[in-house]
Amino acid sequence: MAGTAPQRHVVLGRVHGLFGVRGWVKVYSYTRPAEAILGYERWWIGNAGERRDYRVLEARVQGKTLVARLADADDEPLPDRDAALELLDLDIAVERGDLPEPEPGEYYWFDLIGLNVVTVDGHDLGRVTAMMETGANDVLVVRGDRERLIPLVIEQFVTAVDLEGGTIHVDWDPDF
Repeated sequence: MAGTAPQRHVVLGRVHGLFGVRGWVKVYSYTRPAEAILGYERWWIGNAGERRDYRVLEARVQGKTLVARLADADDEPLPDRDAALELLDLDIAVERGDLPEPEPGEYYWFDLIGLNVVTVDGHDLGRVTAMMETGANDVLVVRGDRERLIPLVIEQFVTAVDLEGGTIHVDWDPDF
């Protein structure tokens, strides 16, 4: 649409293989549950600088694998294995606006990366450069004067998240 801001693409998976000879692809999903990626009607496939629009015609769990049949921007289904081969090892992204809004106090990792982290006393610790999953809780990887790993535990360590202002406030000792 003319006059609208471009949508931010969020990577949810990757094309990691081919399935059969009729243009189907195998999908590796970063979503939880893994099959949640199959619920999106449009995928943007490619790398950060260049992605193309594909419509998901069919998608399913096939044993322990996720598979999908896609149509290109002209709405033509990928005809064969050779056409699908061009997508191998490329990212699968969706538009940010297509994702469901998280519950209050919950955040998408990609929304936190790049935010500035400040202690409740006003000490600047740096920026969130990555996230880690530990099983017990998620962890912010913060790089400033040095790298810090801060548990993403709301109210205990993370006192406020201001996505609009680009800041996370933490109750954290800067010497730790």
